[in-house]
Amino acid sequence: MSSSASTSTAVASPEAVSDGGEGAETTGRKRPRPGERRVQILQALATMLEQPGAERVTTAALAARLEVSEAALYRHFASKAQMFEGLIEFIEQSVFGLVNQLGEREPDPIQRSRKLVGLLLQFGEKNPGMTRVMVGDALVYENERLQLRMNLFFDKIESALRQNLREVAVLASASTPTVDAQADASVITAFCIGRLQRFARSGFKRLPGENLEHSLRLLLPDARL
Repeated sequence: MSSSASTSTAVASPEAVSDGGEGAETTGRKRPRPGERRVQILQALATMLEQPGAERVTTAALAARLEVSEAALYRHFASKAQMFEGLIEFIEQSVFGLVNQLGEREPDPIQRSRKLVGLLLQFGEKNPGMTRVMVGDALVYENERLQLRMNLFFDKIESALRQNLREVAVLASASTPTVDAQADASVITAFCIGRLQRFARSGFKRLPGENLEHSLRLLLPDARL
């Protein structure tokens, strides 16, 4: 997995995750670098989540996909919840890394907000398995703290939008810039979540970026300034 919104996840080959690693030299199999197996496990989990209509992913199914034992998985992760936390960390680092770049490079708050929406939806489109984590579909039977962490993720998205839109409201001499920005940011965040949910629940057929420019003209018109 990379930290680029335009890069989708890819499953590692089953051979890459051995059941123990002690026989690497005798079989001629190259020993993975430190941390590489963890990445391979997460890539396999993300790929399994990309299957339309996939039910709960169990550690048994994940181990079977990688052709290792469940014990081999637990050498690298203490629990399945920790595996999902690894996916969430990837989502957070990827998206917020790009959001921070926007803050540094885009001076126009309207364009900054539009691009934020675009990069969030593009990330979901390029990483379908991650989208199921983002909207909570993959977390239904998992530890509650995982859903709370994804809720916090979208709270931070809303906060970034609110900051941008307060700047817009101040430039437009609005009488209540903070209140206006909060209301607008809430609506736009709900739009993003809705698009991602539709993408996941349509079996990844309804793309989140569908007619996005038209939607952004309604949500973030240039006439605000």
